[in-house]
Amino acid sequence: MSNDDMPRISGSANAGSSRLLLPSRRSVLAGGAALIGGAALSAPYVSRAYAAETLKFWQFYAPGGTVGSQVTWFEQMVKSWNDQNEVKVELVYVPNNEYMNGSKLQTAFASGGGPDLFIISPGDFLRYYNGGVLADLTPYIDEAAQKDFPESVIANRKVDGKIYGIPMEVEPMAMYYSIKAFEDAGLNENDVPKTWDQLLEVAKKLTTSDRFGVLFETQPGYYQNFTWYPFMWQGGGDFQTSEGKSAFNSPGTVQALKLWQDAVNSGAAPRKPLGGGGWDVVPNLGSGYCAMQNVGIWAIAALREGAPDFKYGIFKLPQPAGGKYVTVGGGWAFVANARGKQVEAASKFCAWALGSMAPDSIQRVVDWCTVAKSDMPPRQSALEKGAAAFNEGMMKVFSQEIYPGTRAEPRVPPQVYKIISDAIQATQLNGQDPAKVAEQASAQLDGFLAGYSGAPIL
Repeated sequence: MSNDDMPRISGSANAGSSRLLLPSRRSVLAGGAALIGGAALSAPYVSRAYAAETLKFWQFYAPGGTVGSQVTWFEQMVKSWNDQNEVKVELVYVPNNEYMNGSKLQTAFASGGGPDLFIISPGDFLRYYNGGVLADLTPYIDEAAQKDFPESVIANRKVDGKIYGIPMEVEPMAMYYSIKAFEDAGLNENDVPKTWDQLLEVAKKLTTSDRFGVLFETQPGYYQNFTWYPFMWQGGGDFQTSEGKSAFNSPGTVQALKLWQDAVNSGAAPRKPLGGGGWDVVPNLGSGYCAMQNVGIWAIAALREGAPDFKYGIFKLPQPAGGKYVTVGGGWAFVANARGKQVEAASKFCAWALGSMAPDSIQRVVDWCTVAKSDMPPRQSALEKGAAAFNEGMMKVFSQEIYPGTRAEPRVPPQVYKIISDAIQATQLNGQDPAKVAEQASAQLDGFLAGYSGAPIL
């Protein structure tokens, strides 16, 4: 796949492009923590008293993670760095749900601390960039390596042409289904739904007294928004116009809200997923709790490790009447704390780990996307080097059928995230009218966007 074949980011970069004075860093980050919900948590590991030669790296993979291959990848990466450098890196594990939906990271920065290294998704990029805590990594990434990241992948980690995060993966969403559940219901691969109406119809056929037909994420958070976006896009909906005003009050948005509401109201979809949530495939699809699950490419590796005998298939997200296929591609990125004690060393670590043309850096990305996890690589060189893995089995389905329709995950300020999240929750679980909710949310978005002064929203 050439660079020209890689998916392109769509969406406006105009909103807030004028660089007006920002709120204080403390208020931006603390406000973001409040928006996530929940009381502020204590923040260990943020004291300035710890050894100056050790960089703390917060993430949710190691050393306490549950997926052995991912723990190994992180530990080997850090060991390799520590063997070669005076300034050491120490992994600090934060449980996944606490990292994604809790307030621990935001609280740490709001209190004046924060880790030297951490990972963020595109959805939460603006919280930290606008808060002034992301270091410019561009000087540490040579020109050839910068060009190795397709613009569609790196754009939502850049501001004014400078790179503030180095992606480790691209994670498109799809639908997974249990072959046994289909067979038990008298269905086969020819019954895989291609439209939203067919999806609901098949989901009802697959629903039994002890199994739901389909599962969407129901827990509020950046992940739920991420998984809902493609349903909005497929019908032509969006959250902002090219002029930076709200586009949320549209038929495409309303029907996407209604689809998720109808799935729950019909009894075909649960109000609460098992395990860690809708991203967690083994306790949900793998256990028989549901027959179809809306989940990302990472679920291939999760099932390989957590349910190796489970038989499943994968298909593209169904489309609404008159709509077009599109999915969303997210993924986490390494970032360095611009206010840390060793900013240069932390920045060099990020570039060394994921953003160098050195063979070990490229191989590290290949190994993450094919051995430790199952992802599409964010670099052209890694795509070429790992070509064999991306052309067999379920990875082939993703690379050839699902990935070409990928649109990058939007980066939005916390306030925009929360407005969209509240709209999804109000309709999916609280029974409110999708049209009225879309109208109210759109008015809130317009109110916020009119005064927004941070980096461009993408």
